[in-house]
Amino acid sequence: FKLMFLFLMLCFRGKLGRYPPWPGKVVSPPKDLKKPRGKKCFFVKFFGTEDHAWIKVEQLKPYHPHKEEMIKINKGKRFQQAVDAVEEYLKKAKGKEQVSLFDIGLFGKCVSLSLKDQTDSDPEPSSVQRVVAGTVAGFKWESSVEPAEVFQSLMIDAFVLQPASSMEPISKRLKIIEEDTGSTSIQAADSTAVNGSITPTDKRIGFLGLGLMGSGIVSNLLKMGHVVTVWNRTAEKCDLFIQEGARLGRTPAEVVSMCDITFSCVSDPKAARDLVLGPSGVLQGIRPGKCYVEMSTVDPETITELSQVITSRGGRFLEAPVSGSQQLSNDGMLVIVAAGDRSVYEDCSSCFQAMGKTSFFLGEAGNAARMMLILNMVQGSFMATIAEGLTLAQATGQSQQTFLDILCQGQMASTFVDQKCQNILQGNFKPDYYLKHIQKDLRLAISMGDSANHPTPMAAAANEVYKRAKALDQSDNDMSAVYRAYIH
Repeated sequence: FKLMFLFLMLCFRGKLGRYPPWPGKVVSPPKDLKKPRGKKCFFVKFFGTEDHAWIKVEQLKPYHPHKEEMIKINKGKRFQQAVDAVEEYLKKAKGKEQVSLFDIGLFGKCVSLSLKDQTDSDPEPSSVQRVVAGTVAGFKWESSVEPAEVFQSLMIDAFVLQPASSMEPISKRLKIIEEDTGSTSIQAADSTAVNGSITPTDKRIGFLGLGLMGSGIVSNLLKMGHVVTVWNRTAEKCDLFIQEGARLGRTPAEVVSMCDITFSCVSDPKAARDLVLGPSGVLQGIRPGKCYVEMSTVDPETITELSQVITSRGGRFLEAPVSGSQQLSNDGMLVIVAAGDRSVYEDCSSCFQAMGKTSFFLGEAGNAARMMLILNMVQGSFMATIAEGLTLAQATGQSQQTFLDILCQGQMASTFVDQKCQNILQGNFKPDYYLKHIQKDLRLAISMGDSANHPTPMAAAANEVYKRAKALDQSDNDMSAVYRAYIH
């Protein structure tokens, strides 16, 4: 069918503003990939990456009138390289096959997509022609599919209101960077851990803390070819990673002295301070040029203190707390929220791609801690509310399973809700994120609100429920064990 050009813009407004285009092409999804149900969409692969996503059909609009405008607006080197790749693709295709090119928007982005030769799962030519001739809403595609969320913002998977399970295994989506102007922008990552195409940094990596989150992170760093030296307070936890190829550091100071970039991921502010300032601690191994990345969820005051002591020794500091769970850590699908030394953030690029699907850079040190506390405050409050709903259903003679079934068919549907509620109903509270840690995060968020003279009554109420759950000896269970605070 004849050459056609279309353009799409997803409407998204937020503090990050509007974002640059990114090119890609419509392809047939893998045979074993279950198609989402609902609205029509295309399955697309983005040029220059191995990322894929389902994109809504009704968001396609004419491309040619906007092409030059988009090129003028987006002057980044990587964007221009992507455009060049599209032009080269079209040049090679000219005379050999007929091509349909689409521009797709991601959170306000425009992304070019080319439609390759049709397969059984592609739309019929007459259907695509109807898109061009009339409105996109008139597009008819026999296969009923619903787009998964293309890209997620700061919130972790728990708060995606449309199920994204079909999307998660496909790609790592985005890397967030800060432009020279100081504003934050978003770009597709060069490569992803999902398809094993990461080029690991040649820098020596250290990692301190092999808990629920740290263990998964280190495993993925090793899988993607990074040279990693590990340390843990309980040394036996290092054994498995030594077998996988990690090196062993006897003390935090030794790890820092042996490595170019050292990450740490521990339980709370006290543990983070002790790790840096204590005997044989991080600070003793810091020399000019050494990089230290604090991944623990702590308060901004702790981050400021650690940043000052590290930089006072000539070190470089980055905070990079992670949003997710043990399962997401194991899967390499964490969300990384970073702030501090921008050059360290860039040096950590391959590490962040190995451990996470998305990373954000938020400017000066302390901002990531603030953002992460807000995120976890929302997550903790949400979990407490779900537990309250389950127990109220039981108290009023309603089926808890039916409550969950209805919930998972509505706007609140998410993998988080389904998994947490099913575990509750099965009495399975194996920790995916410790209850004691989410309560700590709520406490720190409330304190942060007090410092900003901002009320946090919902978080305060949830915090009290978690405190009761801790009193019932649920600290080392999953956060979903807050349910037990309502039934005892």
